[in-house]
Amino acid sequence: MNKKQALPWENPRFRNWIAVGRACQVMGLTLARALQPLDIKPPHLDILVNLFRTPGISQQDLADKLLVGRSNLSMLLPQLEKRGLIARRGDARDRRILRLELTPAGVSLTEEAIVIQSALIDRTMKTSSAAECDLVGDVMLRIIAELTEPGETEPMASGTPAKAPANQD
Repeated sequence: MNKKQALPWENPRFRNWIAVGRACQVMGLTLARALQPLDIKPPHLDILVNLFRTPGISQQDLADKLLVGRSNLSMLLPQLEKRGLIARRGDARDRRILRLELTPAGVSLTEEAIVIQSALIDRTMKTSSAAECDLVGDVMLRIIAELTEPGETEPMASGTPAKAPANQD
């Protein structure tokens, strides 16, 4: 950085990006505290909600959806399985694939967690008008699009991009 360049924190884009990051961190910490009575953490909730929405998803597809590597999942899934919240079952057509499903206890806990998370989101977003909420969402989608390489659906935390589905015309 040369002495003629403005410092980044003087740039409104930088300052606002830091505010977005801080809001995300505070939201994560607040959600973690709110989930403590259920004895789950936000990464567990991400898994449970995705299994709730997509029963029978493969471990690889779940990792891709969560933007994490399979190694991250391989540490979390046994915890949920040991608690009787999820079950792993072999795929009927491909023995190499494990399908993930919520157990009845997992469905019940996930429904409780969704209520907690939804209330927190409502509390957080009520500070903005509907138009401002839509604007925030639109801006975040544009950021995702800007950071996504051509042919990817989203950038991947593991470094392995998720490929866009082939056109099925």
